[in-house]
Amino acid sequence: MTLLSTLCWSQSKKSLTISRTSTPPKIDGILNETIWQKADQAKDFVQFRPEMDVVEADSIKTIVKMAYDDNAIYVGAYLYDDPKDIMKQLTSRDNFGQSDFFGVIFNPNNDGQNDTEFFVFSSGTQADALQSPSNGEDFSWNAVWDSAVKIVSDGWIVEMKIPYRCLRFSNTNVQEWGLQFHRHFRRDRTQYTWNPIDPSKGNIGLYHGVLRGLENIDPPVRLSLYPFTSGLLNTIDGQTDTDINIGLDLKYGISENFTLDATLIPDFSQAGFDDVELNLGPFEQTFSEQRQFFTEGVDLFNKGNLFFSRRIGNGPSGDISLNDDEEYVHNPSTVKVLNALKISGRTKKGLGIGVFNAITEKTTATVKNNTDGSTRIETVEPLANYSILVIDKQFNQNSSVSLINTNVTRAGHFRDANVTGLLADISNKRNTYNIDGQLKMSRLNLTDGDQVGYNYLVSARKSHGNMRYGAYHVYADNKYDINDLGLIRRNNYSNYGAFASYRIFKPTKRLNRHSIAVELNHRYLAVPNVYTGTELELDYFAQTRKIFTYGFDFEMDMGNRYDYFEPRTEGRYFLYKNKTEVSAWISTNFNKRFAFNINLGTETYFDDSRDTRKYGINFSPRFRLNDHLLLRYSTEYVKADKDIGYTDKVDDAIIFGIRNQKEITNTLSADYSFNPFQSLSLKFRNYWSGVDYHNNLFVLADNGTLSREGVYTASGLENDPNINFNTWNLDFSYSWQFAPGSFITALYRNRLFYENDDSDKGFSESLNLLLDQPIQHTFSLRIQYFIDYNEVKKLFKNKNNS
Repeated sequence: MTLLSTLCWSQSKKSLTISRTSTPPKIDGILNETIWQKADQAKDFVQFRPEMDVVEADSIKTIVKMAYDDNAIYVGAYLYDDPKDIMKQLTSRDNFGQSDFFGVIFNPNNDGQNDTEFFVFSSGTQADALQSPSNGEDFSWNAVWDSAVKIVSDGWIVEMKIPYRCLRFSNTNVQEWGLQFHRHFRRDRTQYTWNPIDPSKGNIGLYHGVLRGLENIDPPVRLSLYPFTSGLLNTIDGQTDTDINIGLDLKYGISENFTLDATLIPDFSQAGFDDVELNLGPFEQTFSEQRQFFTEGVDLFNKGNLFFSRRIGNGPSGDISLNDDEEYVHNPSTVKVLNALKISGRTKKGLGIGVFNAITEKTTATVKNNTDGSTRIETVEPLANYSILVIDKQFNQNSSVSLINTNVTRAGHFRDANVTGLLADISNKRNTYNIDGQLKMSRLNLTDGDQVGYNYLVSARKSHGNMRYGAYHVYADNKYDINDLGLIRRNNYSNYGAFASYRIFKPTKRLNRHSIAVELNHRYLAVPNVYTGTELELDYFAQTRKIFTYGFDFEMDMGNRYDYFEPRTEGRYFLYKNKTEVSAWISTNFNKRFAFNINLGTETYFDDSRDTRKYGINFSPRFRLNDHLLLRYSTEYVKADKDIGYTDKVDDAIIFGIRNQKEITNTLSADYSFNPFQSLSLKFRNYWSGVDYHNNLFVLADNGTLSREGVYTASGLENDPNINFNTWNLDFSYSWQFAPGSFITALYRNRLFYENDDSDKGFSESLNLLLDQPIQHTFSLRIQYFIDYNEVKKLFKNKNNS
């Protein structure tokens, strides 16, 4: 959820003059120091959500004061309210939960586009993020700073210390920064800001006020070290493996605006399990990144969507041809990352530069000959280097032009890859219209020569007001491939689209907000230029005054749809018509101790030759026992009757089948927070799917229809298409922040997996079979300590002086 979202521009701006202090305040939530009595006040906050221009009442007024010294900026905020109305659920860091919050947003370059955000919840928990119009809020970024909260008889108090190491700013004697304060009341979802916001146009950074009075502050030596050690014990089916790792992550300010992040001996042993599902489609199944180094501070590298970090350390790129009498003894599914680094930043004039590099080790597989017992070792991934270069120029506080290059170089005869993109995102000065353009080229260095492909996007839209609309054309030829370091599920398309939406910015009698959007997409293959289909999509969203949300989605492939990807054979297509999907959902008020979500969906075809029916339901209740403990459960059931899809290929015959499929997913999670620094977390997930073809197999004809030509049965195919697929995983962790930026994390995991062709077995029988499988147990402990160079330097200086 984006908390501040894309918003607006303002003509007049408030200003706050900050005071220098010789004695820093104690961060305890008590504003009794002399500096707080004399400091300038930021007050008269104005609501922008759900309603604009509502001035705060005296009973909930906000008064903010600031001070600074040579080391940090200090913030003191008195937030008036009735204590019994303040929501303050304890959560883990960056998890807003059901809590009121106060936020301070800095933009040291005052460029309207690059913000650093710090939030403190009424529970005392912290959150921080980097924010820009192109990437939204990145809460994976974590800084080390100090805060305290105190609940008082007429509200609550926040006190913050934000060291200069958390910010990037220029070395000038007198500085003016962009500044904004946010205050959120969770009970009714109202949100106020110091400088007013008009959410009907532009981006949020354009609404900041101005921070004046910063003088003679020098950017510090921004060197932070994160030494760590971890221990891992893994056991499955009587075999036990252990591993101990010692490593170092570091952050170093190369200059006042550019930072080096490096992981010298990576440790990803505590990255979470992926939520695996049965994939019957023609495109790869992908999962989100869970390794912190690859999620934190990557906003520049995400330009143009050419970077998919899961490629680094994922499965090997090579393959081995096995003889009939051979089998794998060892076939690794991942590649070890040896090290990785990022250099990124932006100058005062808006020039952003990013450099990324990672190296993965040579990886081998072992193959055994069952006839003579000999083994051979084959390289499946050589030593490889992954790199990205980004140059991004921002201007007019709302526009940017970017050049990005990604490169993968593998040793030996393995494939290399290079992708270059030129991007432009241009808005007019009034922030009412936007043009987006992208041109990209991919080049693969293959054993049989180079493969060069092209992709482009051009779009124009009205970006302000209640009614918005636009049009686009996006194209990728059949040789465009970015999948060595990026992600594209399919190429070879030439799509034309138009869209329109209507939303409200002023609440009605019953609704806080609602919106409706429609899009029409006309699709072709790029090579050859042939029509593939037309899709209509309609979406609706609404939230009531009582924080009850609901909506629906409607999608329809109108007329004939020519699917050139399901047959898995170039030039062949599968024909269907009038596919229609409808889903609806409701979500009750999460402020209540008990709340739930319900999602209902159905898929059907208005096609006399096809009788497919698909429907699903998801029910997700949650219970907040108190401000410490939250329980969540989700169950989902999906059933597809007489679905049609690719099964196999026999010689030149493409085999399709009519199949029945069921899916059941159960997820249970529990989160207990002792305080803002210690928490327990439990997550359990079980996914099951059964697919039965009942020998309803057909040959795909040249005209895209199905034919009974030839007789094929499931047992007659090389691979029986019937499937019983079941997976289980459990994570239980304890986290303790024992010092600023320093953590101890203990983790227990287990995992089960089962797959065969017993499609006649239902959920209960399959679960019993799953529980009979060898279970993988994993125990790990990780200790990380934060070291700030400036604090160490100060410590030695004090010792010498004494």
